[in-house]
Amino acid sequence: MARVFDVIEYPSEMKDEIVHRFPEQGIGDFRIGSQLIVREAQAAVFFRDGQALDVFRAGRHTLTTANIPLLINWLGKLFNERTPFPAEVYFVSMKEFANEKWGTPQPIIVRNPGMGLGVALLQGFGTYSFQVKDPQQFVTQVVGTQGAYRTADIEERLKTMLLSTLQDVLGETTSAKSVVELIGLTEEVGAAVRAKAQDDFQALGLELKSFYIGNLKPSSKSAQELRDMGMLDMATYTQLQAADAMRDAAQNPSGGAGLTAGIGAGMGIGNLMQQATSGAMQQGQQSGGGGAAAGIPEVMTPSEAAAILKVSEEDVKAAIEAGDLKAKKLGNAYRISKAALEEFLKG
Repeated sequence: MARVFDVIEYPSEMKDEIVHRFPEQGIGDFRIGSQLIVREAQAAVFFRDGQALDVFRAGRHTLTTANIPLLINWLGKLFNERTPFPAEVYFVSMKEFANEKWGTPQPIIVRNPGMGLGVALLQGFGTYSFQVKDPQQFVTQVVGTQGAYRTADIEERLKTMLLSTLQDVLGETTSAKSVVELIGLTEEVGAAVRAKAQDDFQALGLELKSFYIGNLKPSSKSAQELRDMGMLDMATYTQLQAADAMRDAAQNPSGGAGLTAGIGAGMGIGNLMQQATSGAMQQGQQSGGGGAAAGIPEVMTPSEAAAILKVSEEDVKAAIEAGDLKAKKLGNAYRISKAALEEFLKG
């Protein structure tokens, strides 16, 4: 006969453990009159024959047919008042699991009408906390028959739920607010995520206690990464490459800094692209072309190249003298080919 347990308890802090099964493997051979001790911040779910019969809260409990009502349906004749009945007890931590981390592995796409591309990529991170609200529901729907169930076993599922909700909230918010305004509303966005995700947590027997946004900011994705995500057409991609090249030149102390001096510190890539596109279209209209590509002549003066790049003529000459932009010198004048300008924009 398997061991008969007279005292059933789990004296553990359950620091990162949500549920602990007793016994961890096999079936407990309990008897009527066994003592069940449940500590503060714990609950105990009693199972027999795979069915949850009762939930016990903090205190000492004597297992009898009186406090396990459904058990009488299975018990037959008592044998010397020691009739064994195979069962399991799941100890559930009822404390709040706080400071759980979340973050956006990929940027979240939101609308940003009237600025840059009309969309923006946001990345963020923060913390959340949760607590078991219905021990029996959580054990039966999530834990199953595992001997131990820890926060690491469910964190990916919870983070997926939270990020999905965050994406919905950001989409709804940016329909009325710009991205600039949105970044200043992290507390309101966090509260909205907590309220909206509550039903998903309760469906698992959990309660979402808090959701905090530690940081929410535009992504630093490059033009190539945006294109790889399927967000850019070729024309927009070419213009963003120009913006990337200008940004890289500003970070290069050996040359090219003069080119970006006239751009202005802190100018967003979206606005820069918009200006570059506008300038190219104007050049196209003046030359009779139908688009940005037709607006770039085969040979340009520094002044004409500066107009296309939306910088000063001095910036272009500085880039030529630094060797970043190839040009042919004829007397005291420079001439720049279309191929050389395109090569420069590619970085």
